Amino acid sequence: MLNTRTAVITGSTSGIGRGVALKLASLGTRVMINGFGDSEDIKALAAELAELSGQQALYNPADMSKPTEIKAMIEQAEAEFGGLDIVVNNAGIQFVSPVEDFPIDKWDQIIAINMNSNFHTIRAAIPGMKRRGWGRIVNIASAHSLVASPFKSAYVTAKHGVAGMSKSVALEVAQNGITVNCVSPGYVLTPLVAAQIPDTAKARGITQEEVKNDVMLAAQPTKKFVEIEHVAEMVAYLCSDAAQGMTGSNVSIDGGWTAQ
Repeated sequence: MLNTRTAVITGSTSGIGRGVALKLASLGTRVMINGFGDSEDIKALAAELAELSGQQALYNPADMSKPTEIKAMIEQAEAEFGGLDIVVNNAGIQFVSPVEDFPIDKWDQIIAINMNSNFHTIRAAIPGMKRRGWGRIVNIASAHSLVASPFKSAYVTAKHGVAGMSKSVALEVAQNGITVNCVSPGYVLTPLVAAQIPDTAKARGITQEEVKNDVMLAAQPTKKFVEIEHVAEMVAYLCSDAAQGMTGSNVSIDGGWTAQ
C-alpha cells in the first residue's frame, strides 16, 4: 500500500517528474519534490501534492550536479519522513550537437545530472532501505538507454549507464526487499523535449515541424508522443507490492520504438 510510503522524486517541478509526484501523492504517498523553477509555481505544486496525499509535501532545491547537495536532500527526507521508502531518479537535461563540436562543459553537466546523480541518490538511500527491509528505486531512463540517435552522444551515454547501474544495484540488494528498475519512455512532449526541437532542427538543417514528425515521431510506430500520465502509472506500479518480483528490469514505454 503506497499510502504508508514516502518518496523523493528528483527533477519533479515539471514534466515527467511532476506527473510522477502527482500520481504517487494521489495514492497517499508523502513526497519530496526537487528541481528548479518559479518559487510560486513550486509552492502551488507542493500545496496540490499535500491536498492529494493528505500529508505535507516537502521541497528540496538540491542541484543534481552536486553530490553534497544530493546527500543532504536524502538525509533531510530520512529525517523529516522518519524513513525514505521510494526514490525516483528523474532529473535530466539535454544538449544536441555533433560530437566534434560538443562543448566539454555540456558533456560533464549531462553525465553529472542524467547519470551520476542516480548513483548519489541510490548510495545515500540504500542503507536506510536495507535497515527497514523495503525499498523501491525507479530510474527514469529513456529509449536512448537501449538505442542511439545522432548528435546526442552525452545523453545516450548517460542513459545507457543508468540502465547498467540499475541492473548492478538490483543484484546487490535483491535479498533486502529492495527493487531497482528503469522506465524507458520514448518521446514525451515535456519541456525538456520541446527545448531540444530547435537545436535538433539547427543540427540537421530542417524545420522544427520536420523534427517532430520526421525525426522524433518517425521512431515511434504509433506516431504519437508518450503521455506523462502513462509513465507515472508505470512508476506507481513498480513502487507497489504487486511489482515485488520485478527488479533489474528496463520497461519500455516508447510507442514501439525499440521493438524495431
